[in-house]
Amino acid sequence: MRKRGSVFLAGMLCLAGCGANAAMSQAAIDRATADGVAPGLIYAIDVPGFTLAEQSVGVVNENGFGGVYFDERGGRIEMRVDRGPYDDDRCAKTPMMAGTAPATCARDDAGWYRTAGDDQEYVGVRGDHSIRLITKTATVTRQTLKTALAKARPAIGDGRTPSPASPRPAVTRGDLPTNGDGAPLNPTGPGG
Repeated sequence: MRKRGSVFLAGMLCLAGCGANAAMSQAAIDRATADGVAPGLIYAIDVPGFTLAEQSVGVVNENGFGGVYFDERGGRIEMRVDRGPYDDDRCAKTPMMAGTAPATCARDDAGWYRTAGDDQEYVGVRGDHSIRLITKTATVTRQTLKTALAKARPAIGDGRTPSPASPRPAVTRGDLPTNGDGAPLNPTGPGG
């Protein structure tokens, strides 16, 4: 199972100068699909004051999608879209990402609202996949998160598709030996 921890770190690089709420760029869509994201799992949200840090866009698990939205104060909302079922049982048993505190789970018309400590999350199901919006309770209100989840939309549509994949050129390192694998020698004996 592939995970993309860099989704969080890369998003931190774009606290300033990230533009206004807008559709995801073609370059970000192409990068995500090249990384293995299923095109149907690429979503976008609109939250007043928050902008997608396109550097944060990437693959989650096998072929899911992740991205982080930031505001000018450094608040962040992480979005994760992944295949698989989501129900009351999973809501109650799945720990929150940021900690080990038990999560409380409340279901409503948008999905499941979860809290643990100062973390909050809204999870909604669309067909064979779920959309998770994760943030701190101080960042936005529950209603703001619920509205963003309800209005989450596929980023690919209206005639937009991922660009055809082009083969990536092989990397020539030049620092490896012509024979052997270049591993260090580990002689045996005193100190070895």
